[in-house]
Amino acid sequence: MTIDLQTLRDAVGGTAAAFRCVTDYQPVGGAGDKVFPPTYEGGKYATEERIDPTTGEIRHCVLLDSVQSQANRMELALLASQRAGTVHLPLLVTRFDQEELLKKFTVTSLEAPHRVADALFRDSLLNGTIFRQSDQGRILDTAEVRNATGLFGLCPTALIFGMWDSTGPRGGLGCKFQRAVVSEIVGFDAAMGNTTSSRIDPAEIVLGAGPLYERKSETDDTPHWTLDESAGKKKLKKTGRPSEAVHGNVTPTISEGGFTISGARQTTTLSLTVLRRLHFPLDDAADFDNDTDLAARTTLAALGLAAGSLARVDTDLRSRCQLFAEREPTWELLDRPGDSPREFELGPEDALKLLREGIDSAKNAGLPWEGEIELTPSPDLVELVRRSQELVSASGVEEN
Repeated sequence: MTIDLQTLRDAVGGTAAAFRCVTDYQPVGGAGDKVFPPTYEGGKYATEERIDPTTGEIRHCVLLDSVQSQANRMELALLASQRAGTVHLPLLVTRFDQEELLKKFTVTSLEAPHRVADALFRDSLLNGTIFRQSDQGRILDTAEVRNATGLFGLCPTALIFGMWDSTGPRGGLGCKFQRAVVSEIVGFDAAMGNTTSSRIDPAEIVLGAGPLYERKSETDDTPHWTLDESAGKKKLKKTGRPSEAVHGNVTPTISEGGFTISGARQTTTLSLTVLRRLHFPLDDAADFDNDTDLAARTTLAALGLAAGSLARVDTDLRSRCQLFAEREPTWELLDRPGDSPREFELGPEDALKLLREGIDSAKNAGLPWEGEIELTPSPDLVELVRRSQELVSASGVEEN
């Protein structure tokens, strides 16, 4: 079965706990091929032991993609659909395209780490007014689970992926919304392997050809280093070795890295219980209406299902970590305890169709649904970015 809007409405308006999609994968190189998980502080992998619910066996696992990373991938999948014109979502956009910037870029509320509450929007202008002082920005000052109407129209993804307005005027007391969509990918029976690195210089430059010196004054027709000590300030990066300028061979090294796994599993859940906690009063009313609440919650559920379905199309997580599904994904509806979950197919096209129908239903119920809101970074923010870009360009090192 495919999920239609009435089925989704019944699930949201009933007592069902959640939708769940569990997908098993193998590396694209086949079973036994090595995959490279993300590394965390100190170059560590996120490994742990988990109990297999079917056998009770303890299995060694490695995290291939975290909850936060999965949320980012789902948001980017929605953004791609927005840009393709297959869906129209409320979107904040700040364009850093000022002439003085070395690198031009754009940030949307589907890319910013804190979503609509991100400092990049806080410090931007809407029609000449600091965003948080505008009518749209002030929505964040009063948003809460009992009144999520304004946020629904301004940034509905914040209501399914979660948000904490910690950068606003109330600091840590700013509004908080729990994640309704949670997803992660884990590799099972993970065995650590080794990785090697080396480089052969086609010019056969050797250590004895140096030392290199940091050039006193650079010109457009000379590299940043020189072999002439009198024209240099000091040895390049202290040692003066050609390798400091990325010339010469790199001695082969071996270190721990990468894992072989028996398989990987992606588990995505959409909590309908979380959505039922949200209320959507209209026209600043002191109370809420059940039909309006149901329309908003159903649209958010459709948004979560679309995000989860769209993100499954691209499982190339990073270099040397591409996965391939063993079968087509299916969504299960966890409704009555003890009953077998109902199963649904929901491909990307059907998911977007469902989302469009949900959006139309929400609009018909009188709920807000903004279009694209374009902001302009404040002059101070532009200058901060400009200085940062120049420092990074000069040093090649990014610092927070």
